[in-house]
Amino acid sequence: MDKYDSLKLENQICFPLYAAAKEITRKYKPFLDKLDLTYTQYICMMVMWEHQSLNVKHLGEYLYLDSGTLTPLLKKLEDKGYIERKKNNDDERNLVISVTEKGMALRDDALNVPKSMGGCISLSNEEAALLYKVLYKILNNLNN
Repeated sequence: MDKYDSLKLENQICFPLYAAAKEITRKYKPFLDKLDLTYTQYICMMVMWEHQSLNVKHLGEYLYLDSGTLTPLLKKLEDKGYIERKKNNDDERNLVISVTEKGMALRDDALNVPKSMGGCISLSNEEAALLYKVLYKILNNLNN
C-alpha cells in the first residue's frame, strides 16, 4: 500500500457523496424550474409546508443552513409571496417565518416532484431506506 493511497479520489467517501448530491440537485432543476424554485428554496418550502411557521433558527436546523445562507433565500421566497418574515413580538431578535396562502398553494404544484425524482434514481425501497439511514447517521455523527 502506497503512503499516498489515502489521497486517491477513489478512496474518498466524501467524493461520491458530493458528486451524487450535485447530480441529484441537477436532476431536480427541470422539475423545480416549473415551480420557479431553486433546490434550496424547494427544501425550505418543504419544511414550511410541514410546519407552517418557524423561527429562522429552527428552520436552519432542519435544513443544516446558517442564517447567512438563509437570509437571502428567505428574502427571495418572500419577494415571490410564498413566505412572510416577521419579528417575534416577545423577542424582536427572533425572526418568525410563516408560509402564505400563495406558498401553500404551491404545495399542490410540487406534489409530482418527489415521484418524478424517484424515477431518476433507480433504487429499491430497501436500498433507499438503507441509504437514508446511513446518510442521516453521517449527518448526526458530523453534528455531534
